[in-house]
Amino acid sequence: MTATTTPVDEPDQLDPQPPQGGRALRVLRRSAPAAVAALSGVLLYVSFPPRTLWWLALPAFGLLAWCLHGRTWKAGLGLGYLFGLGFLLPLLVWTGVEVGPGPWLALAAVEAVFVALVGAGIAAVSKLPGHPLWASALWIAGEAARARVPFNGFPWGKIAFGQADGVFLPLAALGGTPVLGFAVVLCGFGAYEVVRQIRAAREPSPDGVRTVRRGAAAVAVLSVLVPVAGAFAARPLVSDQAEDGTATIAAIQGNVPRAGLGFNAQRRAVLDHHVRETERLAAEVKAGKAKRPDLVLWPENSSDIDPFTNPDARVAIEDAVKAIGAPVSVGGVVETEDGKLFNEQILWDPEKGPTATYDKRQIQPFGEYIPLRSLISAFSSDVDKVRQDFSRGTEPGVFTMAGTRVGIATCYEAAFDWAVRDTVTHGAQIISVPSNNATFDRSEMTYQQLAMSRIRAVEHSRAVAVPVTSGVSAVIMPDGKVRAKTTWYTADSLVEEVPLRSSRTPATRFGVLPEGILMLIAAGGLGWAVTSAARARRAARG
Repeated sequence: MTATTTPVDEPDQLDPQPPQGGRALRVLRRSAPAAVAALSGVLLYVSFPPRTLWWLALPAFGLLAWCLHGRTWKAGLGLGYLFGLGFLLPLLVWTGVEVGPGPWLALAAVEAVFVALVGAGIAAVSKLPGHPLWASALWIAGEAARARVPFNGFPWGKIAFGQADGVFLPLAALGGTPVLGFAVVLCGFGAYEVVRQIRAAREPSPDGVRTVRRGAAAVAVLSVLVPVAGAFAARPLVSDQAEDGTATIAAIQGNVPRAGLGFNAQRRAVLDHHVRETERLAAEVKAGKAKRPDLVLWPENSSDIDPFTNPDARVAIEDAVKAIGAPVSVGGVVETEDGKLFNEQILWDPEKGPTATYDKRQIQPFGEYIPLRSLISAFSSDVDKVRQDFSRGTEPGVFTMAGTRVGIATCYEAAFDWAVRDTVTHGAQIISVPSNNATFDRSEMTYQQLAMSRIRAVEHSRAVAVPVTSGVSAVIMPDGKVRAKTTWYTADSLVEEVPLRSSRTPATRFGVLPEGILMLIAAGGLGWAVTSAARARRAARG
């Protein structure tokens, strides 16, 4: 019988081998945080319009807190990026409706970098007392950065924009989108901390530790209760009272010949549609079937033909304005004598003709202009679709229409806090958000933008009209509720009486101050975490 020996240079053969099931379980445990981070990002996306599942944002951030708690900043960076991709990839899919997946994937990948950096910061502050506060402030700091860079920012996906149907909505009137978003994130992180403290309290503890846990548990509970209590306390700030009387407004949706970028090749047809719908409304008013509007609002790009250089377009608009007998805000594309192109709203009076203009200030990168054109054109010929860049306006848009001060925030501008606020600080009694969503077909983009307008209504306590070329147009009351709306791809008009208001909410008065305070809190928490880690490393070396 021959004995079997084990070579001395293979000592691992002497050790018992772990069962294959145990190894698989360890792999599963190691990969669980990554999977949960990505899926919780998807959960956050599901909380956004057109769904009304706003409350899903709370477990989404609770799960993110679980993923990041006690991790290194490097792990937080990776997990944060996965969370960002899970959230932004489905949220921004509309950006690729007409131009393919390339721009959509690139945009989501770049925007997720901001979330990754926030994830690294949250992991760092997760070891601090009261970490839900620091973590929530860091999230808002990340949103503030996304709203400003690169290319003047892209704030789409702010947490506040998913809360138009939520209990936290009144906080928009208190401190704008930063405070509203902060409350939601704080509540989600606080809920996780409550669960963590309950689990910790059940474990055996050395003497003296339970006192610390009671303090931490109190902070966790307050992180949940304070945002909820604050939302209920802010309810009196939301009012539909007509402080300056009322105005009857008409929002015109003329519809387009067909969806997609191709509709721009049919510019005259788009103009004719809006002229026809306005004249149809005028006939109903004359017949007593509709109330006569004090003012009429057309959408962005309702006249892509420059009425200042094209006599046929000018005559068509003038005929429609005279038929309705009220001032009309017309969305046009206008080229000035020096060759500059503007996305412009034109105030057209039935007697005086065009009397004032507003040039869009926050123009859309890669849609209305191409940043770094020479560099990007080397990688993609699609930039040639934007043959001429639009120029930026410089002044806030406030039209006086039949005695009513109407603030203008054109389409993409509704996503930017400053672009809406300064119309109100310049005297706007109501707000108009003329938009052209035909390029994005039946995607969720329209509903996401409509939710932004609902948040703006509460933030500044103003009625908001959203006239859109192809749908969904809407009239929103100052409490954020939709009074009336149209359906997809139909010619229609909304005639509604809305309250005129001149008082300013705390959010309007404070402006960027709440956001600045939250950014200072975030910086303070991050500084504390960094210095604490440095002291711990020095102590370990000593």
